[in-house]
Amino acid sequence: MLPVREYLELLREFFASGGYVLWTIFLVSLLLWALIIERYAYLRLKYPGELEQLVGAWRRRADQSSWFARKIRLALISDLSLRLTRSLALIKSLIAICPLLGLLGTVTGMIHVFDVIAVLGTGNARAMANGISLATIPTMAGLVVALSGLFFSVRLGQQIALEQQKAADLLREYREAPV
Repeated sequence: MLPVREYLELLREFFASGGYVLWTIFLVSLLLWALIIERYAYLRLKYPGELEQLVGAWRRRADQSSWFARKIRLALISDLSLRLTRSLALIKSLIAICPLLGLLGTVTGMIHVFDVIAVLGTGNARAMANGISLATIPTMAGLVVALSGLFFSVRLGQQIALEQQKAADLLREYREAPV
């Protein structure tokens, strides 16, 4: 097993071979995963309590069937939906940006390759290999981040849709049975 110092050196070399675009993809992926983890934590930890409070308040209402009560119900469901879907659009945008950043890495890497060819010709394969790694590593990284983020964001969207439906069902007209 390698010591931590060697792992850090390998990581530094990897980021150096991908160029500044790889660092950008890394920062975007950190933000993306922070938002995804925050949404999952919200759904698991905070949302159940909020839903329970909302349902309790709705069930304590005397009037649940008038026009005004239906509008209040719609407002409560809408407010809950806004809290559930917070950051979802940003997550989807970050997922869409990652492959584009990878493409930017491809373009900058190919520009580097063409610069090497213009200065040294095609005889220096080592110099061209640096540009090729600048072209391929960010592309791969952008696609990996986008695909993994897409998987979790779709699951998150499905969970949110289920919770929205559950909330709407729980907030329908409710009358306790007489005791």
